[in-house]
Amino acid sequence: MAPSSSPPAVLCVGIAVQDIVFRVAQFPPPGGKCMTNEFAVIAGGCAVNAAIAVARLGGKASYAGPLGHPGDTISNQLIDQLTREGVGTIGVVRVPEATAPVSGIMVDGTGERMIATYRDKRIESARIADPDRLVAGISVLLADNRFPHLVRPVCEAARRRGIPVVLDADRPTVEDDPLFLIPTHVVFSSECLRATTGQQDLAAGLLRMTAHSNAFLAVSDGSGPIRYIARGAVRTMPVFKVDAVDTLAAGDVFHAAMALALAEGHDELTAMRFGSAAAAIKCSRFGGSMGAPKRAEVDALMAQTV
Repeated sequence: MAPSSSPPAVLCVGIAVQDIVFRVAQFPPPGGKCMTNEFAVIAGGCAVNAAIAVARLGGKASYAGPLGHPGDTISNQLIDQLTREGVGTIGVVRVPEATAPVSGIMVDGTGERMIATYRDKRIESARIADPDRLVAGISVLLADNRFPHLVRPVCEAARRRGIPVVLDADRPTVEDDPLFLIPTHVVFSSECLRATTGQQDLAAGLLRMTAHSNAFLAVSDGSGPIRYIARGAVRTMPVFKVDAVDTLAAGDVFHAAMALALAEGHDELTAMRFGSAAAAIKCSRFGGSMGAPKRAEVDALMAQTV
């Protein structure tokens, strides 16, 4: 899938977290201990992971969202990592006296992960001062729903300008959440869709959400097929199969690649296939967002049969 002649600008708005990731053979039992020979301290969080992925895939990426006060070491480290990846940070909001979120993560031999996150509640007070200015000139907005009061005005500003808005529905909420009325595309994690709708069956959950959103609706399910609504019915798309090493940030990479493909003018099915290929490659590598692939790698995988 060829990129556009000039890179589209993708703004990723939402949560930033410093991830401390340990690779273990298997998770310890409650009260137990385990050793690791590999760990990484990396930039994380849905929006940050997505921004890094967009930049690596050839898009013009920027991040907007809350971080800690100007002297907060972790916040400054996150900004430094984003800058090194070529991600713009003009939309970062520094919250006085607050500190950046931190996650402790273990990834086992199957690629599955366990996550414990600390988040300073004061960071939730952050707001974007001028959403209309922030979205000026972007091609697509990708938002997660971790800070709905921060991201909603940005989503509304983008829609006023006719800019596509992709919502990463990762945080469980309620079916009639007003945020679902704004985006052009909503892609749920399976955990979020089940918790939000109370439906264990993902197809049933997607169908329930058609009463609460006019957006293109889809749900990712790890190694299972992507489900999406087309012409009033639930359809499925198989994903690329790989030997998973680390699933951390895979969903964020999927959203990033899908948003970038939409910004390049591709249809939803092509965009989701591109996202599936990018996420598959990421899963084959340890290190969360640091495993996000380059464009040529994704195009090579897409050339194969799913």
